[in-house]
Amino acid sequence: MTVFTDRADAGRRLAHRMKTHRGEDVVVLGLPRGGVVVAYEVALALGAPLDVIVVRKLGVPYQPEVAMGAIGEEGVVVVDEDTVAHAGIAEGELAAIERRERALLDTRVAHYRAGRERVDLAGRLALIVDDGMATGATARAACQVARRLGAARVVVAVPVASCGAIRAMTDADEVYSLAAPHPFTAVGSVYDDFSPTTDEEVVVLLDLARRRDPDHPGPAARRSTDTEVTIPVPGHTVLGELHLPSHASAVVLFAHGSGSSRHSPRNRFVASVLHRAGLGTLLLDLLSPEEELDRSHVFDVVLLANRLAAATRWLHARPDTRTCQVGYFGASTGAAAALWAASDPTLAVAAVVSRGGRPDLAASRLGRVSAPTLLIVGGADTVVVELNREAQGLLRCPNELALVPGAMHLFEEPGALAQVALLASDWFTQHLVSSPVDNSALVAR
Repeated sequence: MTVFTDRADAGRRLAHRMKTHRGEDVVVLGLPRGGVVVAYEVALALGAPLDVIVVRKLGVPYQPEVAMGAIGEEGVVVVDEDTVAHAGIAEGELAAIERRERALLDTRVAHYRAGRERVDLAGRLALIVDDGMATGATARAACQVARRLGAARVVVAVPVASCGAIRAMTDADEVYSLAAPHPFTAVGSVYDDFSPTTDEEVVVLLDLARRRDPDHPGPAARRSTDTEVTIPVPGHTVLGELHLPSHASAVVLFAHGSGSSRHSPRNRFVASVLHRAGLGTLLLDLLSPEEELDRSHVFDVVLLANRLAAATRWLHARPDTRTCQVGYFGASTGAAAALWAASDPTLAVAAVVSRGGRPDLAASRLGRVSAPTLLIVGGADTVVVELNREAQGLLRCPNELALVPGAMHLFEEPGALAQVALLASDWFTQHLVSSPVDNSALVAR
């Protein structure tokens, strides 16, 4: 039984149910990780602040998906004595499990709250949101945390819950669930896409929510389409994935680096953040799998740039993207290709972002780039930092160099990729989101 497309869809539907709370002194509290995706949509719709309450399930050792309790911030512990007894868990074993989970919880709290003050709950309505509720143990722990932090009222809202969890939720003043299937199998069974949420996504959503102007909470959620596309290029075709919100005004084309593809988790993560800013994206494979076996193709910037240019003209020719502003997001050698292509004035590229790029490979064309360009480099990637500083000296367009402290080339350090995504989102929003333009005349050039 599928009910929701994904967590964002569930959040938008749950937000519609919770609209009676709009205008109240409410704080929306997501339970990481997946619950934060749902909570973000609810907070957006209610114009309310978003924060997290970090909780951890205490799973039965030999059957970890079965909760025998949960722990939360502020030293909260919830134990299901019946499950503990039935599972034969000794007191010392339970204490050891709690200590292990408490250490993980503290690490996650430090990550999520780095540089972020907790939203004050004193005297306010705490709206606790998760992506689903099977036993209700973690939600109960979150309710207790909220009360210890001074919440006047506590409401739990989830897209789906078991009937047993709803009945047992005595820690909340109210409980909302859009679906309560019987028999209940698993939370994920009602989602088409229940893929894991990462810590990076949680950090980005918290930052996006903090940046929101409370008087202008942001655009309403737009319907979008995702389409696998085949794009003709000279003597070849390239594959892509086009994400297009309704009434799109801008599309960002992704040029990946060596050893990557349109399925790159890093690029897809950045693309997902751009989607939340209302931007379309086109993720491309500029080389076929066979071509990538020849390493010379990976560093053939002219070949990559020509294919990126062909994809840009293809985009200009489509009726649904003809008036869209175009931006490039390039990584590694793909960044050099993006800058090379952007130097062609007939493509009318409006903004470029380079992530860990090699702009030196396009040195001869950098002076011709007119699009505002952001160079993002890991602060610990000293060789690439220097290459980008030198490239900056060759650029004549408006440009900035942003260093992500402590990060290396792949931005795998905690929070690093989130910073990249937010920097890119801000840059493209600033330079692309404007009145649509008619690019039809560019197609024939």
